[in-house]
Amino acid sequence: MSSIAIEKEISNTGGRYVARIDGREGEAELTFTVLGPALVSADHTDAPESLRGTGAAKALVEYMIADARKCGFKIVANCPFVRAQVERHPDWRDVAPLD
Repeated sequence: MSSIAIEKEISNTGGRYVARIDGREGEAELTFTVLGPALVSADHTDAPESLRGTGAAKALVEYMIADARKCGFKIVANCPFVRAQVERHPDWRDVAPLD
């Protein structure tokens, strides 16, 4: 089974988490905007057809949750996919409260 490699790319105003899987073409991404020193908006999650069904998109959300806990920021789940994942995982609401 191929492993999912995730990297974080960041600028002053936002960035993205990028997932790649060995042997598969393309990359999945979760884009975000920095809203303040401790607040980030999860804006959009996308995976190309070649990565659909691999768990790459969910792995991106899990990575963002872990990153928020490690770095001390909260997540505003503006992306429908991220919001749906947070709804399924109440234990994530310490860093991704829903309203």
